[in-house]
Amino acid sequence: MLPPFSVVIPCFNEAARIGTTIRATLDYLYKNSPESELIVVNDGSTDVTGRIARDVFSAAELTTRLLENFPNRGKGAAVRSGLLVAQKPIALFFDADLSTPLEETPRVIEPIANGEVDIAFGSRALDRRLIGQHQPWRREQAGRIFNLLVRLATDLPFWDTQCGFKAFRMDACRPILEAACIDGFAFDVELLFLARRAGLRIREIPVRWNHSEGSKVRLFQDSLRMLGEIVTLRRP
Repeated sequence: MLPPFSVVIPCFNEAARIGTTIRATLDYLYKNSPESELIVVNDGSTDVTGRIARDVFSAAELTTRLLENFPNRGKGAAVRSGLLVAQKPIALFFDADLSTPLEETPRVIEPIANGEVDIAFGSRALDRRLIGQHQPWRREQAGRIFNLLVRLATDLPFWDTQCGFKAFRMDACRPILEAACIDGFAFDVELLFLARRAGLRIREIPVRWNHSEGSKVRLFQDSLRMLGEIVTLRRP
């Protein structure tokens, strides 16, 4: 069994899969950590994502909460708002597409629960043999280039900052979350940058991962915006 922890799922226009994702997550928590809680952050969806989440939550046996961000503020803002209301000592966020299987959860929860690290996050780059379904070639190569540029721009020693599977020891990380300000997709890099600057213990952990269609990241426009946001992190 895992210790109690909070799960945060940010979502934007995920009506096609959010019901399945919530049910799978609740089932996993019920079997493996029944004192945990699930927080879904609906980031200004224009479809019925919020209504589906409410319907599934109405029958849940675990602690649940639905946060509504309107208008859409960005994935970074959604993740932060969910983490900052988390009530458990450890909090994990992952994407609504479940690209990283729920069964990988102990890989990032246990090092924190054992007092080894303050942040543990999944990585596709440390062992690419764990990738089942790859992204389209152009998107995968763009991701590799992006992470190389992140390393050069920030001096972060990590090889995959963008895998949406990250866990936090909340007493150590709450000040970092409160200080962060990037609302877009580069928020992961900002959190790791601030955490490293604060001397927190961080571990990048290889996890299984499968590409799912429906990514909200626009390959070129969002990549350029993210790089611009990352460059500002080095400013005093």
